[in-house]
Amino acid sequence: MAHSCDAILFDLDGVLVDSEAVVRRQWKRWAEDRGIPFEEVEAVQTGRPAVEVIEEVAPHLDPETEIERLGDERATDGLEAFDGAKALLNRLPRDRWAIATSGRHRTATARMAHVGLPEPEVFVTADDVERGKPAPEPYQQAATGLGIDPGRCVVLEDAPAGVASARRAGATVLGVATSQPPDALAAATAVIPHVKALDVRAGDAGLRVDWQHEEGA
Repeated sequence: MAHSCDAILFDLDGVLVDSEAVVRRQWKRWAEDRGIPFEEVEAVQTGRPAVEVIEEVAPHLDPETEIERLGDERATDGLEAFDGAKALLNRLPRDRWAIATSGRHRTATARMAHVGLPEPEVFVTADDVERGKPAPEPYQQAATGLGIDPGRCVVLEDAPAGVASARRAGATVLGVATSQPPDALAAATAVIPHVKALDVRAGDAGLRVDWQHEEGA
């Protein structure tokens, strides 16, 4: 399959950086400390700002206080860049890609630095938006920062909340099946197994994005 666009907007965790072990470890410890079934947290936390997750599973607690109890958001033990992520970013013109993550800025920058990924010129984090994913604001803001209409963007997302956010923003969405099964990303335009399945070429007319489908998607 192939698609022409003007820019690519990336989620961070689960798309460019494999942080599943770190995130799971932090949430599991927090849930145990607070007497909350981890299954309740796990069901809603993927791809969403931590504050909103806490508000949903523990509305009786102060979310800003609980963020600190999650532990060091900058923890890097076990973090890795997904195969092909760095090469893909380095191939893209700097004004043709951005990141929109549900993590906070200090967390996101620490993770990218640890795995050696370049920082984008447009970097939207949970600190920059009033409403996080699945609201469209993160991807709307990322596209606006590049000066490009969201409808001319391709978004790479690994979480249902992120897919919904991108679709509401008007973008074409490729689900990346690293943290969720393909059927959980069925609302995406297509589902790929990982970023290495992409072949992106830049030209005068914009970007040409080719991909291989994930089996069963």
